[in-house]
Amino acid sequence: MLLIEVIRENPNFVKERLQVKNFKQIELIDEILALDKKRRELQTEHDQKQKELNELSRKIGQALKEKNNTEAEKLKEISTQLKSQIKDLEDQHDNTVKLLQEKLLLLPNLPSKLVKPGQSANDNEIVFEHGDMPQLPEGSLPHWELAKKYKLIDFELGAKITGSGFPVYTGTGALLQRALIHFFINESIQAGYYEIQPPLLVNEASAYGTGQLPDKDGQMYYIPEDNLYLIPTAEVPVTNLYRDMIIYEKDLPIKLVAYSACFRREAGSYGKDVRGLNRLHQFDKVEIVQIAHPEKSYEVLDEMVEHVKKILMKLRLPFRIVRLCGGDMSFTSALTYDFEVYSGAQGKWLEVSSVSNFETFQSVRMKLRFKTSDGKISYPHTLNGSALALPRIVAALLENNQTPDGILIPEVLQPFMQMSIIK
Repeated sequence: MLLIEVIRENPNFVKERLQVKNFKQIELIDEILALDKKRRELQTEHDQKQKELNELSRKIGQALKEKNNTEAEKLKEISTQLKSQIKDLEDQHDNTVKLLQEKLLLLPNLPSKLVKPGQSANDNEIVFEHGDMPQLPEGSLPHWELAKKYKLIDFELGAKITGSGFPVYTGTGALLQRALIHFFINESIQAGYYEIQPPLLVNEASAYGTGQLPDKDGQMYYIPEDNLYLIPTAEVPVTNLYRDMIIYEKDLPIKLVAYSACFRREAGSYGKDVRGLNRLHQFDKVEIVQIAHPEKSYEVLDEMVEHVKKILMKLRLPFRIVRLCGGDMSFTSALTYDFEVYSGAQGKWLEVSSVSNFETFQSVRMKLRFKTSDGKISYPHTLNGSALALPRIVAALLENNQTPDGILIPEVLQPFMQMSIIK
């Protein structure tokens, strides 16, 4: 959430940066400023009347002390009217604060100055490329056909049990999932991340804290009886571990890694881009989260990008990194780098990771603060990234490593799978 002080002091700057994200409700800024002004005026009037009431109480006490009951009764009548006015001001103030908060929650994060304007993914900037395009044998197959041929994934069985977008991994396919999860977590632990195994459901406060609500309300699976949400990513429970807390500057950065299943309704998704593992309602992902000092968060972002790069290099997958333009960024992000691997049989790039800096957007919403060595209280920056999401990694591994004899397994995964080829 944006701090009201930032909006109040730099309204034109805020409007300009929001327009980079193609935010259409710029008038919200003026509405927020009007509500903020009203809130402060109500608070000033309330404080003045409370001061009058305190003085009146003193005079009533003095009148009673002097046994001037007539004067005391007259002052009590004025006091009753003043108390009623104060109560009315308090109600107006509370309603104004509530409305102000609701409107602030509708504002996305401001994009970093590094973010360029743009309308869609077509305007994103490629900042890094690595690896050679795979040379596939004649008659190569897309991953959904390879999965069926080698009995790795059963999409029809998943559709029978639950519905489309909920695959069943079988035999070596299940083993490949476990191997990737183990490998990704090990790589992150070796890089200094502390492992967490979080719940797969979160409450409303947690979903608001990291910005999924109200922005992604319709994209999450919701259990109304318990007012709980299935997590779209481990980012939500892991970052919320520190909600409503004050941590110490000396403990920054905090580095966490978590594996979880992820659940996304993906409403409106259809067509060829959702075939196989390309777009699922349930999938596995290893997530890295950092809570960092504001002065160092962009160094931390670069470090997280390098971490994901190293993992993809070890898997020997061709990949590229793109810096997202304003129109393709998430509601919560200040700067995002997407990683895309090349899918040989499909002949296209598949997103497998987003690494983002949210600056103070999430920490303000969560009331997560840190105390400096001199006792000052500030908001830290939060960052997260996929390291990595499994479905499209699996798709690229199967497609790019297919041979006439079977599917070759990357060397780094062989110790976990105890095999070098899937036959």
